[in-house]
Amino acid sequence: MQCPHFDAHECRSCTLMGQGYAAQLADKQRHAGELLAAHGDLRWERPVASRESGFRNKAKMVVGGTVERPTLGILDAGGRGVDLQDCGLYPADLQAVFPVLADFVTRAGLTPYDVATRRGELKNVLVTQSPDGELMVRFVLRSQEPVSRLRKHLPSLLDALPQARVVSANILPEHKAALEGEQEILLTEADTLTMRVNGIEMHLRRQSFFQTNTDVAAALYRQGREWVDEAAPGSVWDLYCGVGGFALHCATPGRQVVGIESSREAIVSAERSAAQAGLDDVTFAAGDATAFALAAERAPDLVIVNPPRRGIGAELAGWLESSTVQQVVYSSCNAVSLARDLAAMPSLRPVRGRVLDMFPQTTHYEVMVLLERTGQGGLRPVARCGLSAVQRGEPFRR
Repeated sequence: MQCPHFDAHECRSCTLMGQGYAAQLADKQRHAGELLAAHGDLRWERPVASRESGFRNKAKMVVGGTVERPTLGILDAGGRGVDLQDCGLYPADLQAVFPVLADFVTRAGLTPYDVATRRGELKNVLVTQSPDGELMVRFVLRSQEPVSRLRKHLPSLLDALPQARVVSANILPEHKAALEGEQEILLTEADTLTMRVNGIEMHLRRQSFFQTNTDVAAALYRQGREWVDEAAPGSVWDLYCGVGGFALHCATPGRQVVGIESSREAIVSAERSAAQAGLDDVTFAAGDATAFALAAERAPDLVIVNPPRRGIGAELAGWLESSTVQQVVYSSCNAVSLARDLAAMPSLRPVRGRVLDMFPQTTHYEVMVLLERTGQGGLRPVARCGLSAVQRGEPFRR
């Protein structure tokens, strides 16, 4: 893949732009292998390749320029808008949405926020596309002042973008380098975007995380389900579960699955998906993953962790090391923190691994490892671990 914006030094986000994709994937496999070599004799599965371009399902567009000529993309070093509506990371049908949104900015009189003067209202436009082509569109504003204009002109936007299912205004009053604020104002009747992955419907709400590469996310969940089914545990925890991707994929009759996630919005999404699918043995709760584990009286047979880049940390790694959890499926977006966490769990040895290229054209990637216990811990594993508290709706927080 080659990009004119990269060549012109307008956008250098894709640090591997111009490098052959086969070499990118081989380097990522080599990097993961070197980092994890000291922690066990892993059997590596063949890496999962992505499409080189057109793979992103989410666009995070900073709005610049003027209300008459807005730009959607990034800001340069001087705070001026760089228009990236033709960015090759987005599929063609998502690229086609950007001019419509730019026209709407003008029609609704949404003045782009100027970082230097701290004036204007519209900071970002966030667009997520489902596998079925439906859209979630979120306008990140400095204040609620433009919301009335958004409501007034919303019918014209929905006419121009009939695939837009969810539209909202997010309020970010602070002058800081942040993508969104805490307050969200829903403008449409629908409040969730259905992400249909591997035949499972996951409901994505505003401010909920979902992997940006749907095809590779589907492979990630399939791999996790395969390893869990081979282990055949009676009980599973899915920690940092997000909207429930791993938990929903690993559900099977008679297997107790508990998903824990700090985002309440994500948990509402996960609960809706489980209820719609009739998964009575899958339960979700909002809370801190480490606090949940430390408060548990009993450990499950298997734990899935999918933490942010910082990893699971010393406390949760220590709990896993001392528990009688027999297997851990660890999905990581940062092999450096993964290696650090593995060093804190010497009784849980990685036996299988797989690199999944979630982020082509960059040095980032996802890596999954299956850990198996080689020693004995202290907490007794039982099938219905911690479920009574979760079923009562009690949060687990630090």
